[in-house]
Amino acid sequence: MFIGERLKEARMKKGLTQEELGKMIGVTKVSICGYELGTRTPTIDNLILLSDVLDVDANYLLGREHFMIHEIPTPYTRRITLLDADILDHIKRHKRLYNYLVKDPARATKQMEVLLRKELK
Repeated sequence: MFIGERLKEARMKKGLTQEELGKMIGVTKVSICGYELGTRTPTIDNLILLSDVLDVDANYLLGREHFMIHEIPTPYTRRITLLDADILDHIKRHKRLYNYLVKDPARATKQMEVLLRKELK
């Protein structure tokens, strides 16, 4: 998932306007605005250009810069966004909720969906 907020932050750190950044990678200001708002997704080529121009890793723009290491030794690691890690940290503070989710994630998710539907009605 492309994270427009990160693009905007990186662009502003470089002191670039949307129009200037667009010219640098060959797209319009409207495209950059769409990327930042999340209504458009850059092509892979444009993602690479954005990361090069803004001096950020493409994984950062994709929300994949936070490394999580599995508790069980495995030959790979997984990456999650900082937002996802923050959500997990909050859930872990509620032991009963955390244990309920770990026991049967699919069932717990379905039950939460039912509760949310009732709440939104």
